[in-house]
Amino acid sequence: MGPKQIRIALAGNPNSGKTTIFNSITGTRQKVGNWPGVTVEKKEGSIHKFGYHLKIIDLPGTYSLTPFSIEEIVARNFVLEEHPDVVIVIIDASNLERSLYLATQIRELDCKVIFALNMQDVARSRGIKIDADKMSQLLDVPVVFTVGNKNEGVDILLEKAIELAESDIELPRTRRVKYSKDIEKCIENFKTYLEKTIGDNLSYNPRWIAIKLLEDDKILKDRVIEKTGDKGSEILEQARIHRSHIMNIFDDDPEITFTDERYGFIAGIVKEVMTTSTMQRIDISRNIDMVLTNRFLGFPIFIFFIWAMFQLTFTLGAYPMEWIETGIGMLSGFMGARLPDSILKDLLIDGIIAGVGSVIIFLPNILILFFCIAIFEDTGYMSRAAFLMDKIMHLIGLHGKSFIPMLMGFGCNVPAIMAARTLESEKDRILTILITPFMSCSARLPIYIVLAGTFFPRRAGTVIFSIYLAGIVLSILTGRLFRSTLLRGMDAPFVMELPPYRIPMLKSLMIHMWDRSKMFLKKMGGIILIGSVIIWTLSSFPSNIEYSADYAIKMKVAKQTFEEQTTLVQEKELGQLKQKYEEETKDLKRKLRTETTEKSYIGHIGKFMAPFFAPIGIDWRGSVALLTGFVAKEIVVSTMGVLYAVEDDEADALKHALRESGMTPLSALGMMFFVLLYVPCLATIATIRKETQSWRWALFSVAYSTLLAWGVAFAIYQGGMLLGFGIA
Repeated sequence: MGPKQIRIALAGNPNSGKTTIFNSITGTRQKVGNWPGVTVEKKEGSIHKFGYHLKIIDLPGTYSLTPFSIEEIVARNFVLEEHPDVVIVIIDASNLERSLYLATQIRELDCKVIFALNMQDVARSRGIKIDADKMSQLLDVPVVFTVGNKNEGVDILLEKAIELAESDIELPRTRRVKYSKDIEKCIENFKTYLEKTIGDNLSYNPRWIAIKLLEDDKILKDRVIEKTGDKGSEILEQARIHRSHIMNIFDDDPEITFTDERYGFIAGIVKEVMTTSTMQRIDISRNIDMVLTNRFLGFPIFIFFIWAMFQLTFTLGAYPMEWIETGIGMLSGFMGARLPDSILKDLLIDGIIAGVGSVIIFLPNILILFFCIAIFEDTGYMSRAAFLMDKIMHLIGLHGKSFIPMLMGFGCNVPAIMAARTLESEKDRILTILITPFMSCSARLPIYIVLAGTFFPRRAGTVIFSIYLAGIVLSILTGRLFRSTLLRGMDAPFVMELPPYRIPMLKSLMIHMWDRSKMFLKKMGGIILIGSVIIWTLSSFPSNIEYSADYAIKMKVAKQTFEEQTTLVQEKELGQLKQKYEEETKDLKRKLRTETTEKSYIGHIGKFMAPFFAPIGIDWRGSVALLTGFVAKEIVVSTMGVLYAVEDDEADALKHALRESGMTPLSALGMMFFVLLYVPCLATIATIRKETQSWRWALFSVAYSTLLAWGVAFAIYQGGMLLGFGIA
């Protein structure tokens, strides 16, 4: 028999350090999915500790359990329906009063609860002192100090959780929020009525049911109707009568009255357990914000950080990228030398290794990009970026909160679009969803690196940064257009919360980076592999092609000529003769490969689309690559790897082939802008359809983005040609 399992749920406000503690406990032993029926992220982790198998569930961050948002409903339902053995409430010790509101609501659910006073170091630096023993006595819950990003107190927290789970304390316990005399009388009368009427039909505590019905909790009202049948209407009528009584006494909505009473209770607790030093304390976060959110300096600093991120992604990632590229070249050469000539050899080397290899070399760049984004999030700077963009976002009738999904779009557009559901206004949500795909996701990054590294090698980082910046600018212009035409309306009022700055924990950064990069690697063995095989097949068949020349004979003649000439020249001239022969052979192979591809099935497809792409400087091979990007943007690079590259065991084969294909810096720039703007990938379109509940918006996004991409690329290419920039 294995160790006993204990289920522990982590609850807490956003920015309370909940996820940091979750990562600290579980490390990489965690899985991410969605809660059943909703697309809110669900994190679970399992560890063996102190002789127990601990299953840790990270509940969505919320400020209360009032069921307004999906996150609040998920968190409350999990505690009520799944009955975890222990709920650990992560409390921001430096913001005790606000954090205790959620904590007291969870305490009212009558489950086994522990309070973790997190970020104790921040509280101490602000001169805040909390008496944990006294808080434990007053609230009848265990209280533990933790510093999540330093892993302090986490083991003690788990020990207390196991101890509490194994204890036989009786629930419900007595020490809850104590309301005023009139409200307590109302709660008690209604509770007595419910005990007689409902009985065991609802598994929740009768006092909690009474309070929630008096607060007009719509979800619980529906549950009462569902479980009690004909008695449901009578119960809700009694709730209405009691609500009217409270309203008559306090001259306010019962929901507001209960909230005020809870905050009054919390204020009393805070006064008893917390003292603040009278000596002047330096608020580090506030001083940093005086610079980073300054009206004059803040925005240039933000632009610099984004530029530095992409410069670092390109320059630092170039070294491991070269190592991987060399390794793939060696693998290709090794396989080519060992395998006999056959269609299987061509598929393996020219299809799979060339296609998948041309994408996987960008893994270091993707890792660096996600690492930088994780730093922005974990330090608290992501919220500052949204704050800085607030005034600009107001130009299109949105607020800074909408910029957070857009920033997430730098990683992947799918979760970024899903994040827009936190916006209260439907028009704000749809507008944010429509402009978020203009944020350049990590899947587009390999395309930029190939093209910018090939045609702008000295300024690649700056060029890539300019592409990303252009995406932000065009999304704002598009938003302004849509707000004044399709989605008219006033922007909703919003207050941006700025969490305190924190020193990120390396372990947490690595987990965040790896979680996001796993999607990239999964695509290598899935959609990229399948796409590469399909592209190779379409580019290799039909096999009965009539060539313009007999390349086999030409190569044979070249070899015979070389062998004859080696006997006639001196030894010092032999090297030049060999180089000439190799170049001639490469040229013949290149012409053979080009003609084979051009007369293949994929060549016919490319030639059919060529008139559409010719005005923006993209040849038929580039047009095929862009077409495959509809499935996933990474396939664009693997398609170019199959269609353009010649010698796969040669370093920088794709870059050499691109330069020799006739592509110029101007057409490469136009292609990068087209990639930035045109139709998002299949997964993004499906997400737009799901989040807007409309195919109309999804198809509109496809049509608008593609037309905009073509128009911008046309302006760049044709404008550049007119100005004389058409030649490298």
